[in-house]
Amino acid sequence: MRSSRALGVEDATQQRRRAAGLWLRRLREARQLSQRQLAEHVGIEYYTFISQIEAGRGRIPPERYAAWAEALGADRREFVRAMLYFYEPATFEALFGPEGFDAEAVMSSQAEHPPSVVGPLGA
Repeated sequence: MRSSRALGVEDATQQRRRAAGLWLRRLREARQLSQRQLAEHVGIEYYTFISQIEAGRGRIPPERYAAWAEALGADRREFVRAMLYFYEPATFEALFGPEGFDAEAVMSSQAEHPPSVVGPLGA
């Protein structure tokens, strides 16, 4: 049986993955890409993997961050910073402090509806 603390950590992890998925979907939609098109751009054979990531049931492998940033029209450094915020919060906080990050800085200048600033979860 899992402890309530372990369940809390899993809940927080799942919450961050869902938030990452929503943010990634907004980036994709701002570029007017389908999940299939994004999969082609980032070299993924099965576009359903994009759906899993956007639903918070998966995560982008770090070695693929550059391909995703390019496909989504995002600055590579800011994209990696966002991935750290969502996927590795302890590392993010150690490097950048407890603040959120500016999601608009990651959006391409061509985005029609950039998401708002993402702050600490639960705020």
